[in-house]
Amino acid sequence: MTLNLLSLKPAQLRLIQAIADHGQLQLAAAAVSMTQPAASRMLAEIERAVGAALFLRQPKGMEPTDIGAVVVRRAQAMLRELRSMSAEVRALREGYGGAVRVGAVTGPAVGYLVPAIREIKRQSPAAEITVDVLPSRDLLRQLAAGDLDFALARVLPDFDSREFDIHPMRDEKVTLLVRAGHPLVRAPTVTFTELVDYEWIMQERGAPIREATLEAFGAVGLAEPKNIVNSPSLLLMIAYLSRSDAIAAMSEEVTQLLTQPPVSGGFAVLNLPREVRVSPYYMLSLKRRPMLPLAARLRELVIANSERGGAVFG
Repeated sequence: MTLNLLSLKPAQLRLIQAIADHGQLQLAAAAVSMTQPAASRMLAEIERAVGAALFLRQPKGMEPTDIGAVVVRRAQAMLRELRSMSAEVRALREGYGGAVRVGAVTGPAVGYLVPAIREIKRQSPAAEITVDVLPSRDLLRQLAAGDLDFALARVLPDFDSREFDIHPMRDEKVTLLVRAGHPLVRAPTVTFTELVDYEWIMQERGAPIREATLEAFGAVGLAEPKNIVNSPSLLLMIAYLSRSDAIAAMSEEVTQLLTQPPVSGGFAVLNLPREVRVSPYYMLSLKRRPMLPLAARLRELVIANSERGGAVFG
């Protein structure tokens, strides 16, 4: 009769390994929490199925036969796989393993996602986390297609909000970033009248931060600046600011990152006479897509960071 290794039960595998480890049936039985007679019967059943002895009974103990050595090696490998599977399933169930893909507009990505991901990675280094930083329209499109586990974005009228679970987050404060040697840096406050003739680098029309900034000019009776470079790239904005007297409107979280330790990138924030704020964004997830434990854990950390004010840079 030939043994089908797939039919071996975990208890049989553990007994085979224990006998190989301890060399004595009594010690092996104790190691797997069995009586010696029960262990003896189980070993006899396995050997009958194999059609050969697995161990030589010698005065000094039990030694694997050639066939026994093969079975021991395979049993050890199968037990390792079972332990690995158990650990992986437990990690997934408890939110300490697996993969998650999320998206965010720039401010909350810097302020709330970064510290949440760092916390996840401290506890779960193997967790696979992917972050897309995009405008709300692109994030909602990806979320509706099921490509994201959740998104930090604004709700736009051309998307059906009934498809989403919506958790209110925060609005964004707009700040004006310039190079540290900019002519206006030392001014106690800077009026929009002083700003209108400067060069600007901004996101494209329709971007919430740009629209809020242009509305601030309109609120004091000024037309929008005429000298504007358009780009959605934060990296290009930073490069352009560092080489010019241009001004960029950015979220407060981004300017904190660029002007405070540990980055302190040679930039400064202009002092405005009043705050400029952008419409709120939300934590959004797709109702028809069940959220995996890792994604749910990351989501709760992001919400907690938002409620206590986000990351502190420095």
